[in-house]
Amino acid sequence: MPAALLTAAQIAATAVLVAWMIAGFTRRPGRWMRYPLFSRATFVIIDLTGTKDGHSEPVNPYAFLSPGTFLLPPPQLQAVVDHLIRAGRYDRIDGRGRCLSVKGEQPIEVRDSRVAL
Repeated sequence: MPAALLTAAQIAATAVLVAWMIAGFTRRPGRWMRYPLFSRATFVIIDLTGTKDGHSEPVNPYAFLSPGTFLLPPPQLQAVVDHLIRAGRYDRIDGRGRCLSVKGEQPIEVRDSRVAL
């Protein structure tokens, strides 16, 4: 393959990649590979308290997620709470916080180990 052809292909590929990256920050929600796509994410910011045999302690639900996971939607929060109860770590878990989603900010509560929006 001639060197000029290889250089032209590299320049064209670089130009396409740069254009794609610039277009990725335009405001077109819901499109693939676009920054505003993150506006469709749902996650919870919450303070939890676990109770076992009358003793309470704070619970960090993020400690029970896969490494690198930073979004915790309500169904996944319920799965973490269920896991902690089934494992016998706590008798009950309670807490209050906020659920952030495309619908805005809503209060969220964990009462008697059940997530309630």
